[in-house]
Formats: sequence, C-alpha cells, structure tokens
Amino acid sequence: MLVGTYLIYATVMVLAHPRMIYPFGPDAFDNPQFRQEIVAGRDVAMAIADGDDDPAVLFFMGNGGSLSYFTNSLAAHLTAGRTIAAMEYPGGAGIPGKASEAGLKADALAAYDWLAARHDGPIVVQGVSLGTGLAIHVAASRQVEAILLDAPYTSLCELMTKAAYLPACYLPGVQKWRSVDDVPALAAPVLIQHGTADQLIPVTYGERLAAMMQEAGLPVTFHAVEAATHNNLSGQPGYQDRINTFLAGVVK
Repeated sequence: MLVGTYLIYATVMVLAHPRMIYPFGPDAFDNPQFRQEIVAGRDVAMAIADGDDDPAVLFFMGNGGSLSYFTNSLAAHLTAGRTIAAMEYPGGAGIPGKASEAGLKADALAAYDWLAARHDGPIVVQGVSLGTGLAIHVAASRQVEAILLDAPYTSLCELMTKAAYLPACYLPGVQKWRSVDDVPALAAPVLIQHGTADQLIPVTYGERLAAMMQEAGLPVTFHAVEAATHNNLSGQPGYQDRINTFLAGVVK
C-alpha cells in the first residue's frame, strides 16, 4: 500500500514539476532603455540596451520569468555602460510559448549566435539562479570572456530531491538542469556571488560548484555575501563593484 502510494506521488510530481521550475510571472518588461528584438529561427525574444563600453553581457534571468524582477542586476551593467542582451523566456511576461530545459538551452545558444553576429567585442555571460544553468551551458559551447553567476546550483534535480523526497536526478521525464555536466568544457574565468542567507539555493551549492570549477582548472572568484537572501543578492552593497572589478581584470 505504501509503495503504491509513493509511486503515485512520484508520477504526479514528475508530471507537475515543470510548473514548479517555471512559475513565471506575468509582468511585461517595460524599460525605455531597452528595445525588443526577435531572434529569427527560434523566435527568441530579446531585450537589448546598447552601451558604449565593451563587453556585451548576455543575461539569463531566474525563474521569476520576467526581466521586470531583475532590474538591479541589469542596472549594474547599464550604469557601467555595457551593452546588454537579455533573453526573455517563453511562458513569462506575456511571451508566447512554454519553457523547458531543452528549449531554453537551445534558445540561449541561438541568442549567443545572434549577439555574436552583431557585436564585434567580447561577450560575457551572466546567469541568475535558474539562469546560471543557461550561462554555464552557453559558456561550455561558445567562446565567452567571462562567466558571472548569481546564486548558482550544481544540479537543480538535487534541490528537487530535497524538496520532494524523490530521487529526481534518476527519474525519467525530470528536467534535471545538471550544470556540473558542463563544467569540464568551460574555459573562461568565473565570478560567483551567493548570499549566505539564501534558503532557496543554499550557499553550499555555490561553494560546491566553485570547488568543482577550480578542480577543472578554472580561475574562480567566489564571494559569499553576508546576510544576502536569494531575492536581494543583487541589491546588496558591493554587488556592482565586485562585477566591475572582476571584469576589469579579466576582459581585455
């Protein structure tokens, strides 16, 4: 009886888990500093802000699903005068479509190729939370000058396992988001910022990812931001300064 109930629970969770990974908000991104562009072929929606200073930043947000919720992260680059190309996700902020790991990763590569065809200078990738998996995936497949990660994870399915008491990393049909699988293919220096009070993705995940990257021979700068939570990391003092200092040292 208990085994049958557990199997039913597991089946329901496998079917329902995309709603938990992608609880995208409806608020459309409306910032006069950005213009909207569509990447042909995959119809990827992009928000673009042109800057005067290299590099260009290819930005991947978290699972809020609307760039409206990531204004502090975007402002760090706007203030510095960098070009920003921020990918919008299908299913959030009024963007048509439905999100999936495979689809978002394909969109992210298309977004990079689109940006690289238009920007002559270096490209930096930045990911926040869910978006760190996209930033790492792009950096493993394309040439980037630096990787910026805010509150990253090793494997999203590990977090699912703890939340649902299911072996999510081994269940068929689960979108696993295993960032660790892309680490061996990375070559660019990495900046990780992670809040010590982050309860959604605890700082230990960022520390583990940093250690794996260092073992792979990558130069990694890790900042544990005291008392920062998952949602206020980019608003903490020093957030923008750490990005500026890091990029000044690695982007030529």
